Amino acid sequence: MGRRGSRDATEQPVGNVLGGADEGNDDGEVRERRAGRRALVGALAALGGLVLVVVLALGGGALWLDSRVERFGDPFTAIPEEGRPTRPAPVVAADREPLNFLVLGSDSRISAGDPSQWEAGAQRTDAIMLVHLDGDREHASVMSIPRDSWVDVPGRGMAKINASYSYGGPALLVQTVEQLTGVRIDHVAIADFDSFTELTDALGGVEITVGQDVYEYGAPDRLVVGTGTHVLDGKQALAYARQRYGLPGGDFDRVKRQQNWARAILTKAVSQGTLTDPAKATRFVRVVSGAVAVDDGLGLTDLVGLATELKGLRAGDVAFLTAPVLGTGWSPDGTQSIVNLDLELFAPLAEAIATDDVTRYLAEDPDAPELLGKDVR
Repeated sequence: MGRRGSRDATEQPVGNVLGGADEGNDDGEVRERRAGRRALVGALAALGGLVLVVVLALGGGALWLDSRVERFGDPFTAIPEEGRPTRPAPVVAADREPLNFLVLGSDSRISAGDPSQWEAGAQRTDAIMLVHLDGDREHASVMSIPRDSWVDVPGRGMAKINASYSYGGPALLVQTVEQLTGVRIDHVAIADFDSFTELTDALGGVEITVGQDVYEYGAPDRLVVGTGTHVLDGKQALAYARQRYGLPGGDFDRVKRQQNWARAILTKAVSQGTLTDPAKATRFVRVVSGAVAVDDGLGLTDLVGLATELKGLRAGDVAFLTAPVLGTGWSPDGTQSIVNLDLELFAPLAEAIATDDVTRYLAEDPDAPELLGKDVR
């Protein structure tokens, strides 16, 4: 059925497209650990924002939840309006405008999201995700942009995309993504993922079908969970998502596992009855609200409105994918390991997002990136 996702790599094979490539001077073991950590962050990055509004819809307590959500200023005021993309007319008319969130993932939300602690050159974001909510509010897509993608950073020239955050904070990263994609960003969210193991436990575990035995990270002789369908607690789910050895697809299979965990959390969060137990609901909402920070423009009215609109959204309505890539390579000066985007395949995907045609595009276009399927090894 034609090409799906990336074309055949013309340079180094991509080790981990969600996390991106590491600098070449790390040894292999350290590089793999870091790649696995960043992949996990990438797979879960957009989940926080989606769950936040769904929880608000199902769990209530809007004023209380709003008071707990951290905000970090308005990154859009620093961006010249004349340089931003306009919002084209949607391919299919809908009652509401589509919304685009730039979601940034980090091991520490404070270091990534608090402008008072931001220092030029001191911080980078571990994951960059473009979350698109269709105008019909019945579908959503989550596209990861590899953090080491080699792109044009406004005013700085060619660099890794996550360097734009280091140079100019959230505003410059928004500018960079908008210039790359032609998609107008509406809101920015920062997510902290140390909380997602706790989030799994707050849900009472999540159901995952395990394609092959899972062993403890770094201890391949210690079985954590066997093949089959199980309700995994946070520790078991983390072991499942971090497994490094024995997967036929290597890092690509590991990425799928991490996305599968994210999907399982979302499935459990929106399942009937999950938030009807007051104690469980309180713990769950507390973890979610503590894991996500948003820009000042996403106020209480917006959260309540989104929550109402997304009440019918289910995990099966959310498409997980990664920006098409050619492979990895080196910067022109030979000092940085980078990811080369497949701009030929990326352009129609970005256009579909900009015109709110992404759901049809992903379902029908033979060149659309491959989505996460039901069967995950």
